[in-house]
Amino acid sequence: MQLESICTIVTGGASGLGRAVVELFAKKGAHAAIFDTDEEAGRTVAKAAGGGFFKVDVTNASQMAKSMAAAQSALGPPRILVNCAGVGASAKTVDRNGAPHPLDMFSKILAVNVTGTFNAITQFAALAAQNEPIGEERGVIINTASIAAYDGQMGQAAYAASKGGVISMTLPVARDLARYGVRVCTIAPGLFLTPMLNGAPETVRTSLAQSVPFPQRLGDPGEYALLAEQIVANPMLNGETIRLDAALRMAPK
Repeated sequence: MQLESICTIVTGGASGLGRAVVELFAKKGAHAAIFDTDEEAGRTVAKAAGGGFFKVDVTNASQMAKSMAAAQSALGPPRILVNCAGVGASAKTVDRNGAPHPLDMFSKILAVNVTGTFNAITQFAALAAQNEPIGEERGVIINTASIAAYDGQMGQAAYAASKGGVISMTLPVARDLARYGVRVCTIAPGLFLTPMLNGAPETVRTSLAQSVPFPQRLGDPGEYALLAEQIVANPMLNGETIRLDAALRMAPK
C-alpha cells in the first residue's frame, strides 16, 4: 500500500515514535490523524503535518469509536493504524523493604499498553473492513511492543508483560483480519531517543548507547518511522513482530 492521500491514524502521535511516524508519513502524502491526550502538542504536530488532532484516551471505547468516525469524516477512510500510545514505570515484584509491586501500577500499564492497543485495533478494523480494496488490501495495522517483552530487566515485570501481550496478539489478530485484507505487524524497538530518555542525564544516555552493539547509539525515532513505512509498502509482511534494536540484548539490570 502506498501512503499518498491515505488516512493514517497514529495513537500517541503527539511525541516520540508516534510523532516521527506522523511527520514521515505526512511527507509521503498521507493524511495523519493524531490520537493523543496531549492537546497542545497534538495540535501543534497536526498543524505542521497538515493533519488533524483528536483527543483520545486509548482505554476508552466510546472516545475511540467517536474519534475514528470523526477522523474518517475529516480525512477519508482510515487505511493505516500505527499504535504508539503507551506508558511505562519501574517497580520490582517485591521491593527492598519487602513491599509487593503496586497492583494499580501493574493494571494501569496493561490497560494502556494492551487494552488501549486492542481498543484501537478493533475500532479501526471495523471501519477498514468496509473500505474498497486497493489492490489486495484494505488496511494495515502496526503495533508497538518493546524488546523488554523478550529481555525484561529487573523492575520491568509490568512493562514487559504488557509488551509481551502486544506481541502475542499480533498473529491471532492478523489471522482474524486476513479475510478482510487487513495486515497486522508489530515493531519491538530497543533503546530509542524518545522523550523518556531525552529527560535522562547525558551520562545515562551515553551508558545506554554503549550497550548497543551496532550502530552503537540510541535509535532515532525516524528509524522507527522508516520501518513502519516499509511495513506499509510490503504486502507480504503480516502477523510478524520485528525487533528494531541494533542487535541489543538487554542485561538483567
